Amino acid sequence: MKLSIDYQYFGTVNYYKMLFKFKYIEFEEYEHYQKGSFRNRTIIPGANGLIPLSVPLQNGRDQRALFKNIKIAYKENWVLQHTRALDACYMRAPFYEFYRDSLFAILTSQEEFLMDLDRKLIQWVLKMMKANLTITFSTSYQEELAIEFQDGRNRFLPNHAIAVEDQVNYRQVFEDRIGFQPNMSILDLLFCNGPAATGLLKDSSSRF
Repeated sequence: MKLSIDYQYFGTVNYYKMLFKFKYIEFEEYEHYQKGSFRNRTIIPGANGLIPLSVPLQNGRDQRALFKNIKIAYKENWVLQHTRALDACYMRAPFYEFYRDSLFAILTSQEEFLMDLDRKLIQWVLKMMKANLTITFSTSYQEELAIEFQDGRNRFLPNHAIAVEDQVNYRQVFEDRIGFQPNMSILDLLFCNGPAATGLLKDSSSRF
C-alpha cells in the first residue's frame, strides 16, 4: 500500500506518524491551495500557551491557484519571527542546538514557492529522523486514487482533535507550565527527543 498526502509546513507529529506507517509516499503537487490548513502554518507550545507560526503568501490565503504556484511573501520578516520563536521555545530542549543551524539555513534560503519550501523542510525532517522511505510526486490531480493508494490528503487540519489513544506522548519543554500538548509541530518532538523521535513514531504507528 502507498500513501498519497499533502505537503505541510513543519507537519504535525501525527502527520509524520502516518508517513512512518508507509514505505512508499507520493506527495500531492497538483491540488488547489487549501486555506485553513497546515500547508503554510505550524503550532509550537510556548511558556504561556500555543504559538501559531504562519508563512505569509503573495495574493493572500483566499486565492484559488494550484498549490505549486503559490508564492511566499517576504514583505514582512516572518523568517526572523519564526526563528526567534523557535529560539525562545527550545533553547532548553536537549537536542535543539544540534538541529538549529541546518534548519535555519533552509528557512533563510528565500524560497520563492511555498511548495518548494515545504518539500525542503519535509526532506530535512526525514533526513534528521533517518527515515528510509521511497518518495515520489504526483503528476496530475486525481479525485479518486488508484486502489494501491491510501488517501491521506487533508486528513490533518488545524483544530481537528486527536484521540487520546492516537497521541504520541513525550516530555515537552513547558509541560510543567501548560500541560502536555498533543500533535504539535514535528519540530517539538524532534528537539525534545532527537534520534529517539523516530522510535516514538514507529512504536505508536500501529495504533494510528
